Amino acid sequence: QMMKFAWDNYKQYALGKNELRPLTKNGHIGNMFGGLRGATVIDALDTLYIMELEEEFQEAKQWVEKSFDLNVNGEASLFEVNIRYIGGLLATYYLTGEEVFKSKALELGEKLLPAFNTPTGIPRGVINLGRQGTHGSLFSPCSGMSWSWGWASAGSSILAEFGTLHLEFLHLSELSGNPVFAEKASIPQAGCVMNIRRVLNRVEKPQGLYPNFLSPVTGSWVQHHVSIGGLGDSFYEYLIKSWLMSDKKDSEAKKMYDDALEAIEKHLVKKSAGGLTYIAEWRGGILDHKMGHLACFSGGMIALGAEHAAQERRQRHMELAAEITSTCHESYTRSDTKLGPEAFRFDAGSEAMATRLSERYYILRPEVVESYMYLWRLTHEPKYRHWGWEVVQALEKHCRVEAGFSGIRDVYSTTPSHDNMQQSFFLAETLKYLYLLFCEDDVLSLEDWVFNTEAHPLPINHTDFKA
Repeated sequence: QMMKFAWDNYKQYALGKNELRPLTKNGHIGNMFGGLRGATVIDALDTLYIMELEEEFQEAKQWVEKSFDLNVNGEASLFEVNIRYIGGLLATYYLTGEEVFKSKALELGEKLLPAFNTPTGIPRGVINLGRQGTHGSLFSPCSGMSWSWGWASAGSSILAEFGTLHLEFLHLSELSGNPVFAEKASIPQAGCVMNIRRVLNRVEKPQGLYPNFLSPVTGSWVQHHVSIGGLGDSFYEYLIKSWLMSDKKDSEAKKMYDDALEAIEKHLVKKSAGGLTYIAEWRGGILDHKMGHLACFSGGMIALGAEHAAQERRQRHMELAAEITSTCHESYTRSDTKLGPEAFRFDAGSEAMATRLSERYYILRPEVVESYMYLWRLTHEPKYRHWGWEVVQALEKHCRVEAGFSGIRDVYSTTPSHDNMQQSFFLAETLKYLYLLFCEDDVLSLEDWVFNTEAHPLPINHTDFKA
């Protein structure tokens, strides 16, 4: 019902725009997608399909067939286009078998390849979708025009961005028969996403940790900020998921994940005075005792990885996953709205609460309910469904407005003001994970599907590519 309400209002007031502004009842385009439109349509497709909202799914499919234009100009985020558009189209193709989704995904995937045209093959963060080079340039088989986000440290590439392409690009390679996206082991020249691993394996890791910024020119770290939240998060997620998606054949990904998690456990996992386990951020060796909402996906990730670990490690990681998820739940229960802030701290006298005004907002993010879904599926402890239902009630009470759902500016206010934005990921992720939390385990079974970082399901072992 919430999904139908979110979709119907988007369709009525903002169809073809990227997001709905539910208070002003109009559409928002934004600057992340470089001329691409319909982000909410593409993000919502698989959720509508899984929920059996058939009429609404047909409306979305019709828009893709008739109105989704890929011949656009403008600077787009490689990461956002990949996880939302490529991920959404691939998942919907695999769920439905309908060719239109496959052909759009491949056509758009081709337009992303020029981002890899750098001396190292580490892609830059921004790509101009309208300016296409030719494949097979001086640097790599992936060529054309791209540059890095102005705010990324000194023109560097961001770990979570270049590290969150692997799942989608392997499927693009398989569906197109073009190894340029991935790289078969026998091809000596660097393929796009496999080359990223080569660079990362070569570079020195401080204390085994991966900093968030890497130069696409030199292939070395630009500074030593480490985070499991924004800027780092989905890099780690895609390591364990690459291994799972390969039907546990991609041993390189598994080793990189195991080693990274070991370093995180050793250096970043902390316990507060009040007994809450959290993952701190690391700035050149100095710990910052805060956790972002984005880092709350890690409970689910660690549980997913633990499921396939040796007994001793399995138990330790399941406990760690449960503790982190419980801490993220505390960040929700300690607010007046029962929704969690963008970031929360563990300083003297304050635990699991935002202490800065700039961190008190909630923009319909999914990471906490994502972890509830994984921990429910892997443990069947009823508390995870109870916690999920608390979120449903809080969303209905504080985020539902007349024409959709909106983020709120302060989770500690009982009468929060709304930010007038229904994020596309609310339909792709937040509502999908909540729905799956209350479904039977065989609806998108974790045995058969891996979710990309926008919650778009991709099939396991549909590919023979192996590092």
